[in-house]
Amino acid sequence: MTPFRRCSRDANEISPGLRATYHGAVVVHSRSRLSWILSIASIIAIGILSRLVHTGVTIFDKYLGDALYAAMVYAILRLLSKAVASAVCAIVIMTAIELFQLTMIPAHMLANQHLLARICARLLGVEFSFLDLLAYGVGIACIYLVDISLPGTPAPPRS
Repeated sequence: MTPFRRCSRDANEISPGLRATYHGAVVVHSRSRLSWILSIASIIAIGILSRLVHTGVTIFDKYLGDALYAAMVYAILRLLSKAVASAVCAIVIMTAIELFQLTMIPAHMLANQHLLARICARLLGVEFSFLDLLAYGVGIACIYLVDISLPGTPAPPRS
């Protein structure tokens, strides 16, 4: 007997509660790609709104957008990998982007005559700030905690 057993269950052999999430020989979790795509679109909309509407409170006017930017990166990565891997990769990516600002390349891109270069500079940011790193961490932590607490999301393995 081989240590690997192929799942040969038919959808009719699955209990009625699981039948809706059964797809071929794989059980699909309730957090679908569509839900992540809708989350990304919502995060972008709220992020743009946070930049257009000024409340006079720095946390909302500046750092909410940064936290949402990091949450968006997590959500994009979540389309491709598990929660823990997405969180770690998002932190690395956001830290790399923030450290890249120290090279002054994005600041020079902002002064470029080409519109695409200026847009990229705005997306990357032009000034390094430790508070930005803190906002990124908060954004990633919040979306990660929501992600792992939702029903249908497998809990991280315990050691």
